[in-house]
Amino acid sequence: METIIQVENVSRVYHVGARKVPALQDVSLAMAAGKLVALRGRSGSGKTTLLNCIGGLDQPNSGRIWVGGEEVTKLSEPRRVQLRRRQIGFVFQSHALLPTYSARENVDLMLRLASVPRQERRARTEEVLQLVGLSKWMDHRPYELSGGQQQRVAIARAIATRPTIILADEPTGELDTATGQQILQLFRHIADVEGTTILIATHDLAVDAFADEVVHLQDGRVIPSLASAH
Repeated sequence: METIIQVENVSRVYHVGARKVPALQDVSLAMAAGKLVALRGRSGSGKTTLLNCIGGLDQPNSGRIWVGGEEVTKLSEPRRVQLRRRQIGFVFQSHALLPTYSARENVDLMLRLASVPRQERRARTEEVLQLVGLSKWMDHRPYELSGGQQQRVAIARAIATRPTIILADEPTGELDTATGQQILQLFRHIADVEGTTILIATHDLAVDAFADEVVHLQDGRVIPSLASAH
């Protein structure tokens, strides 16, 4: 099976005043295409830093990362921007929706940034909002939607450009338990239906039931764990 994400001996150290704070320490992992992998660990374990390094938002101090065959750690910033726009979708804990835009407009904007033609944009926008169960709420603005519905818009926006990978950082962190379960089910559905590779950073134990594999981070290191089979 094709490896879509390869992380090899990655370390990231932050400088806080005179102190050196290691966020990642010699992390290695591989993700197969079309799989849903949970990256679990407590707050401060390095989950967000690892996602940012994989997505090209941050650079490790050492080690190498490949995404879809390209070595992200060697790419120029303009090329990393292109990679994020076309191959990687991001979902954040805070939804990060534009408040004056409707659900439809939030999704359409992502397609416009990727230079998708107007007619194709409209069809794809409606397709992904239907996929996440928001057909009836396409023209609602974020303040008219529940937290779970806002996160569904964020997921629709992330998958609109048909990325090969979605990186989700604590996507259920601000949701109640039942809504969080629905969002995790939705990620599972997207991995199965769209064939998207999904990496979810979370401390939510509920993710184990939906993931093909669970990777545990502790103090910036991968620790041995049993894989969870879907």
